[in-house]
Amino acid sequence: MLSWEYPPDIAGGLGRHVAELAPALVQQGVQVDVVTPLTNPLPRSYFDQAANKIEVLTPDLTVSTEAGVRIHRVTVPSQDMAPDIYERVSRVGPVLADYVTRLNEVEGVRSILHSHDWLTGFASIAVQSDLGYPLVVTIHATERGRGRGYLMSHLQRNIDQAEQRLIHQADRVIVCSRYMSTELHNFFDTPLEDMSVVPNGVNIAGLKIVEDVAPAEFRARYVAPGDKLVFSVSRLVHEKGIHRLVEAVPLIQHECPNVCLVIAGRGPEAEHLQNFAQNLGIADRVNFIGFVSDEARNLLFKVADCAVFPSLYEPFGIVALEAMALGCPVVASDVGGLSEVVTYRDTGITIYPDDPNSVAWGVIRALTEYDWVQEHIVRARQRVEEEFNWGRIARQTISVYEQVLRLTA
Repeated sequence: MLSWEYPPDIAGGLGRHVAELAPALVQQGVQVDVVTPLTNPLPRSYFDQAANKIEVLTPDLTVSTEAGVRIHRVTVPSQDMAPDIYERVSRVGPVLADYVTRLNEVEGVRSILHSHDWLTGFASIAVQSDLGYPLVVTIHATERGRGRGYLMSHLQRNIDQAEQRLIHQADRVIVCSRYMSTELHNFFDTPLEDMSVVPNGVNIAGLKIVEDVAPAEFRARYVAPGDKLVFSVSRLVHEKGIHRLVEAVPLIQHECPNVCLVIAGRGPEAEHLQNFAQNLGIADRVNFIGFVSDEARNLLFKVADCAVFPSLYEPFGIVALEAMALGCPVVASDVGGLSEVVTYRDTGITIYPDDPNSVAWGVIRALTEYDWVQEHIVRARQRVEEEFNWGRIARQTISVYEQVLRLTA
């Protein structure tokens, strides 16, 4: 399995997905080797953990075993001089491919190569060509989808071409939602019968809660007593629609004047969003808290009056599942994969994307219609437990592997 990121180096949903899927596959009896680039030195605490078994295969091949998964962190060239992500990926690809080739020489052939998104696509295509591995590819999102169908820059066009090459090279493509299968079919002419829909999931037992602080005390760090806490967490980029949530705050205040919006996350839109709140005269009601740990995020879900995910584009929306699992009322755009996770009047409140009036409507419903909201909280948690657990997802993934092995035998 090739992944651009793996704990403790995680930037987004892709890394979380791989970090949960790999151990779940091991629990189903699959041997999993994750190969991932090491761009920064690991913290000392990582090596101090007894669970990490470090094994030196050769002087330049080292593996650690974590939760039964064999992790190969491959030292790659410095990325400081690379002008953009495409150039960085281009430089790292041959290094990862060379590592897998040498690992094969030491330990023998692996039966399946599973690549996650275009970021490891160059390496995966090279390994497939060199070693003949059957190739499974999970596409978590597309550049054209993020641009809502448009490619405005040279970088975006390069990434789009890399995605196309990887998808067309794959023996089987996994997508996380029916929406994504339609997107790949429309954008890249990928036959629907060549794709398998396997959703993201949530490890409910792994949703840790900070225990050294009382919930009321923790909540008081962000809102005054009596205020309503509306929470959102995402990477601060345009397609997450956070600007529409900020724009909705004055509208929400007409019916809920004591509302306070707490936004967690980092990204290139952060400064713009803060200036936007200032210009709207609501800077005192919008709290940008930057990066938060998983534990703090989980406790914010527990103490918030609702969580809002106003995405313009969302292949799946794993963070909505996490909120649902923790009993937080969810307001989410009726868009993309989110539409398959959050259903109106059943597991949450759905809103129109790119519409601050609809955002305000949804948040006001979540804050004022208590009995209705409590009903969908119960159904949401039940759905997460039944449909989006990693054991079920691992079994679905294994079925894809078995299908590919039959077709390529």
